[in-house]
Amino acid sequence: MTRSFRAITLALLAGAVLAAPSAARGQEAGQGKRTYFALGPATAVYAEPAARAKVAALVIHRTANYTTHIACNELPKRGIAALCMSTRFTNNEFAVDWDRIALDVKAGVEFLRKQQGIEKVVLFGHSGGGPTTSFYQAVAENGLGFCKDPQKLVPCRDDLAGMPKADGLILADAHPGVPVILLRSLNGSVLDETAGKFDAALDPYLTSNGYSATASSTYSPEFQTRYFAAQSARMNALIATAQGRVKAIREGKGTYPDNDLFAIPHGGNPGAGPGGASQLHSLDTAISLRRTRAPQKLVRNDGSIVEQIVTSVSPPELDTKETTNSFDRGTKILSLRSFLSTQAVRSSNSLDGIDHCSSNNSTICAVRSIAAPTLVVGMGGYLFIRDSEEEYENSVAAKKELLFIEGASHGFTPCRNCSADPDAYANSVRNLFDQVKNWVDATMR
Repeated sequence: MTRSFRAITLALLAGAVLAAPSAARGQEAGQGKRTYFALGPATAVYAEPAARAKVAALVIHRTANYTTHIACNELPKRGIAALCMSTRFTNNEFAVDWDRIALDVKAGVEFLRKQQGIEKVVLFGHSGGGPTTSFYQAVAENGLGFCKDPQKLVPCRDDLAGMPKADGLILADAHPGVPVILLRSLNGSVLDETAGKFDAALDPYLTSNGYSATASSTYSPEFQTRYFAAQSARMNALIATAQGRVKAIREGKGTYPDNDLFAIPHGGNPGAGPGGASQLHSLDTAISLRRTRAPQKLVRNDGSIVEQIVTSVSPPELDTKETTNSFDRGTKILSLRSFLSTQAVRSSNSLDGIDHCSSNNSTICAVRSIAAPTLVVGMGGYLFIRDSEEEYENSVAAKKELLFIEGASHGFTPCRNCSADPDAYANSVRNLFDQVKNWVDATMR
């Protein structure tokens, strides 16, 4: 890759960062005041209920703009204030420097602590907000020892010391960590990172291996075992390559003195959410990640709660071959820093052999060190069923709860193609936020 091409690429990626909006005030019908403002390098919307709130939720992601998050509408309706934020790295995955985001969360927590009437602050981690908020809380509760552990691929910096703790944590369809999503999205059949060659015995898109382009694929247990191991082998090799390039930079042998481009072909860039790519459980609806291991609470569409093995009702994703194998849609463009700090994790297999605490971007590692009351809510119309259960299992909080919302998509809205009746799960948003309110009332009041 030429230096001029690198420069153009970096300029385009840098231009993706959104400018902070000017401070403004707005009001929605039936709700209280809504305030838009800059919060350091982040931006935020503070949505207040009509009546003064005692509890506020901080809603934030890693790179997604959560100033327009659905929680900013639904929480105030239920008497909970919501600070919905956009971090310094919004729309710029390339530039992410993981532990800097904790400073944005810190600014949000400090803001909420100063608001009149607010007595409790809850972190609301949806999707990539799960590892974001849980990392913050784990460091706030345990200090730098949590994030500077020598086993971390990229230890945190000293300026994360002394961050104020939140009073509770809500993980709403939170994934187990960005690195786990990338690990499970890597095409495990890649033989060469630059040549586009695949091992036919591991190619998930060959019918001889169980692939179907029109219905659920069916991969044998033997294929799954080999494939999950191959994904880990590929991730471990990518980590070694990146670390070698970082070492060269430190020795003055790198192209740039501080960082560099790190491209991952056939890594998948799904557009509809963090699932997809070549995750086998997005292709094969029988794979164990799509269901709980034990009976768990399921909030039915009518609001009733039953206990049963919860299985995702989402259909197979049939376009992942294109999102994985093409250059335009299947290549992740990262930097060495963003890859190692945010997207890398060590493992022996991508199913259940993940060394979660090798990364600071890990919901599962973080909840092992969080004592604050924790609510985990999985969406029954998406792919994080077992992941949500595993987050709950790993939580050490004395007060913890696990719920699943029947037929909810990853964005909480009804999954319209999960049933022959498109309105079968019409109450998913109401059911989710009603359960959040019930939990807040029971644990935070």
